[in-house]
Amino acid sequence: MRSYLEKVPESEDGSFKVMNRRLHDGIPFSWHHHPEYELTLTLNSEGQRYVGDHVGDYGHSDLVLLGPNLPHTWASNSRPDESEPHQALVIWFEPEWIERITSEMAELAGVKKLFQRALAGLSFSDAARRRVVPKIKSFFEEDPLERLFIVLRVLSELSEDEYAMQLAHDPVVLSSADGGNERIDRVLTLIHSEYARVLTLEELAETAALSVSGVHRLFQRHTGQTISEYLKRIRIGDACAQLAGGDAPVSMIAHNVGYSALANFNRQFRAVKGMTPREYRTRFRG
Repeated sequence: MRSYLEKVPESEDGSFKVMNRRLHDGIPFSWHHHPEYELTLTLNSEGQRYVGDHVGDYGHSDLVLLGPNLPHTWASNSRPDESEPHQALVIWFEPEWIERITSEMAELAGVKKLFQRALAGLSFSDAARRRVVPKIKSFFEEDPLERLFIVLRVLSELSEDEYAMQLAHDPVVLSSADGGNERIDRVLTLIHSEYARVLTLEELAETAALSVSGVHRLFQRHTGQTISEYLKRIRIGDACAQLAGGDAPVSMIAHNVGYSALANFNRQFRAVKGMTPREYRTRFRG
């Protein structure tokens, strides 16, 4: 279950990209990432939500805000109203647009903090969802200018949600301080698509057109993590999804996500999740 780089639809008449997705056959597991922030409202759907190394149940009116390049997916198993489709209302925000408006408008200081918190993914409280879900639904029926006003109001209200829950263990922190976005994008794309095999530093360096020491510095500067730590988080996140969603032996899952030694997989899994893979599977299903 490798995370692929998703190309979100372009927008010709607004500052953000949107999608109103309606699926009668269910929301399929599709482990992916993209450079945009994502606000997703899921309606008439129940199942599991996967964000980084987080796995959890979701239900009707599930609302999350996800950071850039954070692997994620939903996988439905039922819909409360069988006569209506599963529905996902999605709004994507370019990081540069968020940085620009929150830096230039003092009134959006709370929204800036909201997006910083969302780097690891946020799931919002019932009270917050009750306030903003009607606004998000109306957003998709309005013209571009009215959409802008609605988005700013929604984000402002979500920034006040003290009970929003962080989803993934660690964020993916990207920085454009040195203008190396194209290089780091190539490295992240390779890691996300090929993490289940051995990735050498030399291969990553060649992808970035840098020396080994140069790609080390680039990666840490842009993500705030070492390459090995980031790779571990991606692999453990995939393992969590497989443990929660199937009955494959732990040894097979370890091999699937890139560990040749089961003992090493168990040790790293415990370091990240605070329990063994078997304990995780039992606790999740319990």
